[in-house]
Amino acid sequence: MNTAVYAGSFDPITLGHFDVIRRGASLFDEVVVAIGHNPRKQRTLDLDTRLRVLVEVCAPLPNVRVDHFQGLLVHYCERVGARAILRGLRAVTDFEFEFQTGLANMDMAPAIETVFLLTEPRHIFVSSSLIKEIALNGGPAARYLPEASWRALASAMSLAEPAGLTGPGGTSGSG
Repeated sequence: MNTAVYAGSFDPITLGHFDVIRRGASLFDEVVVAIGHNPRKQRTLDLDTRLRVLVEVCAPLPNVRVDHFQGLLVHYCERVGARAILRGLRAVTDFEFEFQTGLANMDMAPAIETVFLLTEPRHIFVSSSLIKEIALNGGPAARYLPEASWRALASAMSLAEPAGLTGPGGTSGSG
């Protein structure tokens, strides 16, 4: 089985993340969406919430499963038998970090390839940090998130549910 791991914090999962997952699922037999534990980062959503939201958002994709891990990503990939690490690139600013990390992973685990997918242009500026900032300041954060992700974020940040979610992540379930 040709398995790839798409790892991240997914705090929260955005439509950009979901786009990479969906496209990755068309390229690999299995995609494992794995929440990595980074003790240096403060989280808005707890691990159980992020897992629940990812399972709900990824439910339409039968070859995608959700998991979490601690430690090095390449060690996790070896444990689950993944031959590829899936990464999304938004801009040249992402490239330098992803390139350096990819080279380190290649050095530690030469049998595991890193596969980069370019982000759809409409998601190029979207990041979890930016979305939380928009939400905190009363902006239309729901438009950048799958519905389940918006509900979890709104609850965690004690935000009011917007009347009639609009945009790509709205109640239409298009996330």
